[in-house]
Amino acid sequence: MNSLIGTYECKADAKGRLAIPMALKKQLLPVMENGFVLKRSVFQSCLELWPMQEWEQEMQKMNKLNRFKKKHNDFIRRFMAGVKMVEVDNNGRLLIPKDLIGFADIAKEVVLSSAVSVIEIWDKTQYEESINETAIDFADLAEEVMGNFNEDNANGIS
Repeated sequence: MNSLIGTYECKADAKGRLAIPMALKKQLLPVMENGFVLKRSVFQSCLELWPMQEWEQEMQKMNKLNRFKKKHNDFIRRFMAGVKMVEVDNNGRLLIPKDLIGFADIAKEVVLSSAVSVIEIWDKTQYEESINETAIDFADLAEEVMGNFNEDNANGIS
């Protein structure tokens, strides 16, 4: 799957359903029939929507962990906590289970934000706070994470 692009705002109804915006739905069409996995984020209080193909690739990595090592076993348990298989219904809506709504503290206003091949699902207020918190340090973070990225390449272009 190619990288997903965009940040979209939508609303969740009282049952926890949200209509996927058309621009995002068009990007997801090639993978929609296989379904998705919805899970808690490891680092933020948001949810992650994984296309099934991407999830299966992640599970191949997880299957290489040794469950007889406590740290591996603990990691697997926490990573898999709250994982649900979900589908987009005929009306283009995604139902978010109540336990995951509670984890992400999702109210009515929701932000769907692309994160390479995964969609982050945020309560709008928390998303804005997260962006504002990291905006101050983003230049330093960008330099640290991406600043030496091309130094490992043979072509020497940076």
